[in-house]
Amino acid sequence: MKNRKIITILSCSVIIIMFSICVINTNNNMSNQTVLTSSIQGLSNKKIGWGIKRNDNHNQPDLGSKNKQLLNEANGIAMGNNNDKYVYLTFDEGYEAGYTSKILDTLKDNNVKAAFFITAHYLNTNSDLVKRMIDEGHIVGNHTVNHKSMPDLTDEKVKSEIMDLHTTVFEKFNYEMKYLRPPMGEFSQRTLAIINELGYTTTMWSFAYDDWNEDNQGREDYAKQKILDNVHNGAIILLHANSKDNTNILDYCIKQIKNMGYEFKSLEEFTK
Repeated sequence: MKNRKIITILSCSVIIIMFSICVINTNNNMSNQTVLTSSIQGLSNKKIGWGIKRNDNHNQPDLGSKNKQLLNEANGIAMGNNNDKYVYLTFDEGYEAGYTSKILDTLKDNNVKAAFFITAHYLNTNSDLVKRMIDEGHIVGNHTVNHKSMPDLTDEKVKSEIMDLHTTVFEKFNYEMKYLRPPMGEFSQRTLAIINELGYTTTMWSFAYDDWNEDNQGREDYAKQKILDNVHNGAIILLHANSKDNTNILDYCIKQIKNMGYEFKSLEEFTK
């Protein structure tokens, strides 16, 4: 009997130790095994395209009350408060067109920190530039693996589009991404909730213009006017880094915006 008791005690101890190891391993891999809660079920998946009604008099634009409400409910951001003359500069990077090095040079010369939202393609083909962004104190944001419209995807596919890129960036650079910009600015109540549950801040914008078309460049005066006429308190400025015009006018615009009394801030310093 005594030997049986000893065997039983030892067996229980082994089970407890094995269970503890499993718990430790599960906790260490939590970022890859995030389980979406049931609260996602039943949320609207109506596709919404982010849109704003711009002002050209330096007043804050109209973001749309419903869109703003949905974004706020999911702890997302699109525009800072109207009291401080702060602006936040962001770039979307689906692919490299040969301009990002110059953009980074300009930002460094002007002591401005920006956010770059990258896809998996960008990471895989330009990891040296991504490393430079991180090393120079910029934010690297998540623009998903394949740049697909998120409301078209299942819950698990939305999660993998975000977390597969998140994991790869962390493994390459030991860098934890926190901000996400939905591809094409398309979202739904459901996808906003998933992004929030994954620990990300959905980051929209309060200014953008038609700068993404590489076949429609050579409009530097037009670009300057669009950007400078629409600067406002709390502006999250979206520019596309594949634009030659943006690259050429960036130094001028940054200096002019500063001369207008605005201060460039990082998203890490964002104030609602």
